[in-house]
Amino acid sequence: QVQLVESGGGLVQPGGSLRLSCAASGIIFSSYASGWYRQAPGKQRELVATITIGGSANYADSVKGRFTIARDNAKNTVYLQMNSLKPEDTAVYYCNGGSSRGRYWGQGTQVTVSS
Repeated sequence: QVQLVESGGGLVQPGGSLRLSCAASGIIFSSYASGWYRQAPGKQRELVATITIGGSANYADSVKGRFTIARDNAKNTVYLQMNSLKPEDTAVYYCNGGSSRGRYWGQGTQVTVSS
C-alpha cells in the first residue's frame, strides 16, 4: 500500500549536481513532514534535509547552501537538488514520509561523488 521510490542517483565528479526524486503512493507528502537522509558505508544514517507541511525547509550544516529540498504536491513527489557535490556526500540517499500509521522509507538511491 505504501511505497516510496527514490530515483536520480548516480556517479558525478566533485562540483557536479544531481536531482533526486522520491515519488510516493499510499501516503500524502503534504500531510506530514518529509525528508531526505543518507548513509555512507560504516556510518550512521543522518538527516540531510526536511520539509514541513507548510513548505519550510531545514538542512544539515554539512549541506546548507548546496542542497535544496522541494515538494510538488500535484505529483506527490519530494525532490533534493544537490549542487557543488563533494566526495563526502557519497552515500545511499533515502526519502522518508509519514501518515497517521507511522513513517516510511524508500529503498534508497546511490550517490557517488568521485573523480
